[in-house]
Amino acid sequence: MSRKIIVLAVLPLIALVVGGGLYRSIAPVAGEAPAVAAVPPPVPVVADVVKSGDVPIYLSGVGTVIAYNTDIIRSQITGELTQVTFIEGQTVKAGDLLAQIDPRPYQAQLDQMVANRDRDQAQLANALANLGRYTDLEKKGFASAQLSDTQQAQVEQLKAAIKADEALIAQAEVQLSYTRLTSPIPGITGVRQLDVGNIIHPTDPNGLVVVTQVEPISLIFTLPETVLPQIQQQQQRTKRPLTVVAYSQDNKFKLDEGTLGLVNNEILQTTGSIQLKANFPNTAHRLWPGQLVNARLLVDTRHDALTVPTSVVQRGPKGTYAYVVKPDNTVEVRPIAVDQISDGQALITSGLQANERVVTDGQYKLQPGVRVVILTGRAAEEVKAQNAEQAPIP
Repeated sequence: MSRKIIVLAVLPLIALVVGGGLYRSIAPVAGEAPAVAAVPPPVPVVADVVKSGDVPIYLSGVGTVIAYNTDIIRSQITGELTQVTFIEGQTVKAGDLLAQIDPRPYQAQLDQMVANRDRDQAQLANALANLGRYTDLEKKGFASAQLSDTQQAQVEQLKAAIKADEALIAQAEVQLSYTRLTSPIPGITGVRQLDVGNIIHPTDPNGLVVVTQVEPISLIFTLPETVLPQIQQQQQRTKRPLTVVAYSQDNKFKLDEGTLGLVNNEILQTTGSIQLKANFPNTAHRLWPGQLVNARLLVDTRHDALTVPTSVVQRGPKGTYAYVVKPDNTVEVRPIAVDQISDGQALITSGLQANERVVTDGQYKLQPGVRVVILTGRAAEEVKAQNAEQAPIP
């Protein structure tokens, strides 16, 4: 009984002590400031401003480069190759000598034809002299008219023979000229098919060499048939050839800039596309026959258009968006509409305004309302490299 009385007396004292401890732990001590939640540090990002200016509008397609001219150098006569004067891959001009065929048989034929003409000319001179004498004798009555007419016929016969000789000489000269194989076009030589000492024939399928003209050069590319009215409208508006730009397959290198030369006269029904041909000066020889390149046809220039770097454009379940940095250095998510992406720049048709700040790198750390610090210079480059390593794989 005494133990129960002691326990009942001690319990209120224990409750008082525990309650006081809890109150002390909860209530602030006099003179101490209340605890404040820690503010997260700002997220370092790289930003740029929305720019306004003229933006070219392109239609993009894939095409194949073709040579402006390609000639297989074949012989028109049969003979032995005595000299090859070109080097494989050499740049040649029109008229440059590529090879020499043994000219001696054809020179001998020419000499024979010249000799025949000289003989006939001598006979004609003698016949003309005789005709003059017979004519004088006929006037004096010492020769008959038949004798004069016969001599006149011989003169005409010799004149015709000389014309035939001249034709044969011209033919022999042509045959002799064929012993010199020259390039009919400016271009670049390919692989040599015959060596010195071989007999070349007109029927050789590969000829001596192929000369390909690469300056200028052409490009055949295709676009969907739905853009044909837009191309035709732009041609009528500008009254001059449209500009075509050729890029490498990865779009990293601009190869050349030329003009549209042809819109084909029919649509390919199997693919629903239209063929176009562009011509390029190709002075740097960056375009090569058979090369597969990307073609961009300039059809318009949009003035006062808004552009941002392509890294600004983010894609989500609801479409494209961008992180916009507000004046208080917090970010908001802004839906945007992108018209085209070219040369690392995205053309924005809605969602942004000129001179607004947008995040170009570091978006994967951001949430709406997060405060950011904008880095520049070397620090920005380091953040780009770091974010590239840490960014999740899409």
